[in-house]
Amino acid sequence: MGKPRMAFNIVKSLAIFAAREFRRGTLSKNFRGLKNMEIKEEMSWAELLEEKVRKHPDRLFLTFEGTDYTYRDMDNNANRTANYFLDLQGGQGTGAAMLMENSPAFLDVFIGLQKIGMYTVPVNTSLKGDSLLYVLNHCEAKFLVLDEAYIPAIEKIRAGLTNITTLIVNTESPDAPVPEGMISIHRARSRPTARPSTGYRKDDICFITYTSGTTGLPKGVVYRYRNIPVKLLSLVAHMLYRKSDILYTAMKLFHGNALFVTVTCGMHTGARVVLARKFSASGFWDEIRKHRVTSFNTIGAMIPILMKQPESPLDNKNNVRFILSAACPTDLWKKFEDRYGLTIYEAYGAVDGGGKVILNLGTAPVGSIGKPPMKVRYRLLDSAGNDVPDGTPGELIFASGGGGGGSVEYFRNEEASREKSDSGWVNTGDLMKRDSRGYLYFVGRNTESMRIKGENVSAFQVEQAIQKHPSVLEAAVYAVPSELAEDEIMASVSLVEGRSLAEEDLLEFIKEDLPKFAVPRYIRIVREFPKTETFRIKKKEIEEQGVAIGTYDAVAEARIS
Repeated sequence: MGKPRMAFNIVKSLAIFAAREFRRGTLSKNFRGLKNMEIKEEMSWAELLEEKVRKHPDRLFLTFEGTDYTYRDMDNNANRTANYFLDLQGGQGTGAAMLMENSPAFLDVFIGLQKIGMYTVPVNTSLKGDSLLYVLNHCEAKFLVLDEAYIPAIEKIRAGLTNITTLIVNTESPDAPVPEGMISIHRARSRPTARPSTGYRKDDICFITYTSGTTGLPKGVVYRYRNIPVKLLSLVAHMLYRKSDILYTAMKLFHGNALFVTVTCGMHTGARVVLARKFSASGFWDEIRKHRVTSFNTIGAMIPILMKQPESPLDNKNNVRFILSAACPTDLWKKFEDRYGLTIYEAYGAVDGGGKVILNLGTAPVGSIGKPPMKVRYRLLDSAGNDVPDGTPGELIFASGGGGGGSVEYFRNEEASREKSDSGWVNTGDLMKRDSRGYLYFVGRNTESMRIKGENVSAFQVEQAIQKHPSVLEAAVYAVPSELAEDEIMASVSLVEGRSLAEEDLLEFIKEDLPKFAVPRYIRIVREFPKTETFRIKKKEIEEQGVAIGTYDAVAEARIS
């Protein structure tokens, strides 16, 4: 985008924001807080949808598996859902967990329940057994809305549910039967489309989203009606998107990226949203071309996975203007742009990051996430709480309250909330480096930093080095116990289909990019990784397997038997 263009888009976005806030009667309250990225008077997704219906009722908003939905369609379905839950004794302050795949029905529930002041809990659909039971019980929801495919998973833990009393099934067919003791969401179709008058209380919870729990028990991040990011996202939306855009997401709606960036920004700008049920690397670009998509988002391993797909003469035959990436590997940044004929913008944010967003819209070097905006105060700290010099990794923390943003609240976990926002600062848990010009670079998660031979090693950086090999599809790096006081590094690696790779050759390859102390001792080739629905490798499961038989030991120069 470049700095002049970005400056123009910022001014345009602020002008649109000011005009809409003037019409809403909240301009004076909200404009003053923008310098610190704070919104004093927020609005719900339901209110935003109703605003769109009043202005453009018949504009196409959503496309899903060949069916189109206008703003009026979406609002009518949300009202039906709200009225249905009122009949079921739902209402202000009551919770509904959602175990649902991507579909319009997900949005019907998520938006509809805001109309009656309920809170929703979008649940990671990869959870099973005790981990699923933990989230469903911990969130204290009274209702559970689940897709038909998850009935068996719920039946296995149903006896252990402590708070949920009503189970509502979203079946593929409206007439499909549901198990005894459950009811169908399709009963909502007969409810009136009139907007219920219940509304919400600002201090009540709007929704809870749980962290992935890849390193421990998931924590529920609380968004109350007074601090949801709907209006704040409008600033990003109008900086990036046009009403003529077609936005695509194959990421799960229970994840902030799809729900916040694609759906919410699309609604703000009037762009059309194409929603896919799931991500398919082999069919991804066919979908992009079919729907004439102009922008999509990526996270984590998506760019490496797409780059490992067979090249095609159609690769750059698409309508994509730019993509919004999170943690794009630096070495693939320009290669991806050149191969697919688009521009990569980089974004940083987290559901438990205190509402902070950092953007590189072509305004920072390749590989950088950019600089924190406006007057947002931040620091980079070492493990002892000291500020680190430029070029040295440190944990990114943001000032909370008047210094630039809100604190973080974890549901029924006061200790974790205090630790997250201790002493007026929000701890992100993310390691960053800052260059001499003030640009930030993501290094990895603080919880994945390893102490090896007296040195701190970032698992993320070792993984990036391994994934540069053309035969490697994905990698997971972690510490395993050694016979010495400190740990050893182990890497589990999956390969591109049809490729083979000797562990010795991989070690030689990565020695060019890594210091000697960061080169893994152990290499294990695996067929595939267990993953969350947001494409994150479940490292905890991999680590529990330890140094298994068949793992290559670089010290012994042999596989373990």
